[in-house]
Amino acid sequence: MNGLATEGIAPPQEESSYFTQVFAWMAVALAVTGAVAGAIGSSSVALNALFTGRGFWLIIALFLVEFALVAGLVGLVQHMGLFEARATFLAYAALNGVTISVIFAVYTTKSIFSTFLVTAGMFGGIALWGYVTKRDLTGWGHFLFMALWGQLLGLVVNLFWLNDTLYWLTTATGVLLFSALTAYDVQKLKNYEPPPGSDIVVVEKDAIIGALALYLDFVNLFLYLLRIFGRAKR
Repeated sequence: MNGLATEGIAPPQEESSYFTQVFAWMAVALAVTGAVAGAIGSSSVALNALFTGRGFWLIIALFLVEFALVAGLVGLVQHMGLFEARATFLAYAALNGVTISVIFAVYTTKSIFSTFLVTAGMFGGIALWGYVTKRDLTGWGHFLFMALWGQLLGLVVNLFWLNDTLYWLTTATGVLLFSALTAYDVQKLKNYEPPPGSDIVVVEKDAIIGALALYLDFVNLFLYLLRIFGRAKR
């Protein structure tokens, strides 16, 4: 999944089946994240327990576990059983629901829901463009990778600097970055070809990794758009 197959495209039926698996797993992961975040966000007791006092260290630990799950899934997926790959992906989605549930303490539920709808529409349009465009997006890979690191650096710096200008600059670049990544990843998935001699299990594992990429694009795009459209609680 790390390399873009530019020679040939899978047969239409096979391609359709692969895309169905990718988007189905992405949808399931988003549903899990939303359900967990919503359940925690609707409870002031749960929010206070997680994001105040010692709960802060629990959130840090969960972030580290999330990172380990993603790294393990991407790096070791073909050494896992299919059940393990599915469980790891869904566990990551559930943990992500815990960590992003803080948005319910910051923004109104109505603005969170409306921003989700905006994100879904925007994501769908960009994904469609990435699928149908004749332009080869392969060359975007290196630039997007460097831009992602620059974005992370900007976010870390602003955790300490707390500068409004940098906040809105990283917001704008974040929306652009994850929009571009969405188109890039969709085209990458479109050009996917199963490894020679692979079976249906290998293909489904690859579909889970593809779903993870699109899931991350969607969630990050949503969080950056929430900075723009979200209404703070008073």
